Parts: sequence; C-alpha cells; structure tokens
Amino acid sequence: MVQCMTLPAPASPAELDLDALNRAFESATPQDILRWAIKTFPTGLAQTSSFSIPVTLHMLYKELCPKQPVPVIFLDTLHHFPETLETVERAVERYDLNLHVYQAQGADSREEFVARYGSELWRRDIDRFHHLTKVEPLQRALEGISVKAWVTGRRRDQSATRRNMPILEEDSDGRLKINPLANWTQKDLWTYVYYNDVIYNPLHDKGYASIGDEPLTTPVQAGEPERAGRWRGSAKTECGIHI
Repeated sequence: MVQCMTLPAPASPAELDLDALNRAFESATPQDILRWAIKTFPTGLAQTSSFSIPVTLHMLYKELCPKQPVPVIFLDTLHHFPETLETVERAVERYDLNLHVYQAQGADSREEFVARYGSELWRRDIDRFHHLTKVEPLQRALEGISVKAWVTGRRRDQSATRRNMPILEEDSDGRLKINPLANWTQKDLWTYVYYNDVIYNPLHDKGYASIGDEPLTTPVQAGEPERAGRWRGSAKTECGIHI
C-alpha cells in the first residue's frame, strides 16, 4: 500500500511533483490512489461519472467513505439512453450520492435543446454539440463547486489515445486530473464489479462496451475495440472533455 500522507491542499498541480507521484502510483491500487487524493484534497476533490460502470464511485462511497462525501458530477447531455438515466437513479438510491447535474445552457430537455440549437446538431457539427453538452457544462461544474482535483474512470487499455495516459495529470485549466484505473484492464474492471456487486448500465448486457449519447453510440461486435461503438464511421475518438 502506498503511504497516505496528510498534506496541505495544494493550490495547483504545480505544487506537486507529478513525475515522482506517477512513478510511485504505477504499482499502487486504485484505492491507494484515491486515499491519497482524499488526504491531499480534503476539500476541492470531485468525481466525474458517466454512470456506465461506476467503479471509482463505488470505491469512494462504499470502501473509503471519507467524512465529506466526494461530489459527483454528471453531465446530462439530454441525449442519453433511458438506461443511463435509470442507472443514475439507482446509484443515487444505493450510494446516497452528493450528485451535481449539469446540462447545456438554456435547455432542460431534448426538445428544448432542438428548439434552441437545431435538430441533429451531432450530425451537422459534432464538435459544437459536444462543446454545448459536455465541455462547457463540465467547466461550469468544476468552477461552480470549486474543484481543485477531479477523478475519472479512464483506463489505458480503452483506446490508443489513452495508452500513455498518466495516473496524475494537469488539465488545461491547471486542475489535477486523477485516473486511478489507468493500469486496470477491462477484465480487472468486470472482476471488481462481480465481486463487489457494483451497479452498471444494463446496456452492457446488450453489446454496448462503451456508452455515450444515444444517437452516437452503437453496440460493439466481437473482436472490435472497446470504444468502437462511439462515433462509429468517424475519426473522432474523444468528446472533448479529456483533450
């Protein structure tokens, strides 16, 4: 286990030796990394979740249980599958989440989004669609709840663009981004789900390996990469919040 030191909360990642920490955390468990994050950021720590397979959320709320529950940010794009929204409701009930939901500005439903921004914006301008539904709402969320460091569920084996992802990194606004599952494989993830009875989006049982917006997500065929069902037929590999 990596020793969890009690440190004053840094003002920015620049005050941390990320290279040294990343070397130490290469052999650490996700729980070790999250314990360090809780100790280092007693305030200002948050978790983003798509509620696909919320393993880190389960660790924070069922295993580690900090005195102050870590805020969970959910970006409601207004284009999610019904199963995704049902999974959010199940998670709120099971974990008693400190949940913060953010949407595109000026729209509270898919119909309002269409009225304000036009129909099928994801076809006409995918980058603007993601800016409106994910990038801008995330920035508003991180600022609104005064986040200094945020936890993601990304893994290196998910795609080529994530292969060299560090465990700790500085985001474009100087916050610390923490990827505690970076070293885990898909098998590791599902093993943890099985042995810990973690809830997950039921679309995974229907062939969806990676789940995003309903109009932009398809099932994955045998032998395809995990994220092959996202933005199928295009060169896009990320929505924008991790670029």
